[in-house]
Amino acid sequence: MSDTDAQRRQFLKTSLGAAAVAIAPGMLLFETARGNTEAASSKVRWGMLIDTAQCTQGCNDCVTACNKENGLSGGTAPTDSQWIRKIDLKDISSGHELSLPMMCQHCAEPPCVDVCPTAASFKRADGIVLVDRHRCIGCRYCMMACPYKARSFVHEPLTDQKPDVPRGKGTVESCTLCVQRIDKGQQPACAEACKNKAILFGNLNDENSEIAKKVRSVVSVQVRADLQLNTGIRYQGL
Repeated sequence: MSDTDAQRRQFLKTSLGAAAVAIAPGMLLFETARGNTEAASSKVRWGMLIDTAQCTQGCNDCVTACNKENGLSGGTAPTDSQWIRKIDLKDISSGHELSLPMMCQHCAEPPCVDVCPTAASFKRADGIVLVDRHRCIGCRYCMMACPYKARSFVHEPLTDQKPDVPRGKGTVESCTLCVQRIDKGQQPACAEACKNKAILFGNLNDENSEIAKKVRSVVSVQVRADLQLNTGIRYQGL
């Protein structure tokens, strides 16, 4: 074998190795971003019922838990990702004040999915709305379409990411309902962290589930119900 052939073969081996390294994380990101799709079923509609009477002003335990679980910085600047945020409301006429968490509402008819030109925004069979970051081109149409301002754009390179919560500069992201936990049979981090039990998580399609029974027994509302998006997040006492 000539020196030229040996160098060419070594170059190809090195290039193929580099390609494998580049592709492997991509495949992992793709699969993890979608979660365990085999487990997703239309028999399940994951949702939350948030009791605003139990949500304390000044308490940010749900936000802190979300940031920790998903590797967010916790910054609140316009360019920081916030998958869940606390909103304080005050009725001007009565002076009554409320505090509530706001996140992706996981709409049954999500406008973010409708406007996405690459099908990066998608809804799983169990109602969880996600972003496939390998398809996302960062056009941000979904951010403009979302009436809840629930989506964020990643402006800066990210380091020290969570292995099961892939993120990436130049893509859009939002609350995933902690799909990586749900697929393991766990609750979303925000619901688990709420010491006042203001966030009730469960299967809205199971009439015997705690959340379905509660939704039937109390008055709850959808934010911007007039848009007829059939949100998976409901609020009690709003």
